[in-house]
Amino acid sequence: MLILSPRAIERLETYVPSWPLPKLFQLTKGGKLNAGIFEGETINTPSMLAVEDYIDTLSWAERIGGLAELKRRADANAQAVWNWIERTAWIANLAEDRATWSNTSVCLKIVDRDVMALSEDVQAQVAKDVVALLEAEGVAFDFGAYRDAPAGLRIWCGSTVETADVEALLPWIEWAFGEVKASLTKAA
Repeated sequence: MLILSPRAIERLETYVPSWPLPKLFQLTKGGKLNAGIFEGETINTPSMLAVEDYIDTLSWAERIGGLAELKRRADANAQAVWNWIERTAWIANLAEDRATWSNTSVCLKIVDRDVMALSEDVQAQVAKDVVALLEAEGVAFDFGAYRDAPAGLRIWCGSTVETADVEALLPWIEWAFGEVKASLTKAA
């Protein structure tokens, strides 16, 4: 989505960059705002694919029950993780205040006493090793903590994920953590 203020439009219409811009970023034509961009004109093929993907996603959401069902699915997915957290001593939600827990991108931290006794670098490596093990097994991808966040795991629980898949992931995380912790013990 792109929203431009009158001042932003004025700057676009008066500024000429000293280097060429890719077509995707050219919002002006002949020194004036290219209004066609905001009226549905095709900018490029990828933009049309994105629009079609969005239309398909909205149709799917409508078919399964709309916004209420999307919320229900995300809540059920997150609840599966939260229930696991409650019965698993070595893991916790990164957000300490339950009122701020996300129901889509559930971020977790490893709170195992033995791991917490190690340096921050080693703690971060434990989380990375858990992620790497599950990626190597083809179980989960891109579920490490965000680059600028504390070390940990991140599970996507949005409405496009089936709760059974979230539930199937959790024993794998238990397994990977056990493997990583056992390797720490052997190394010590």
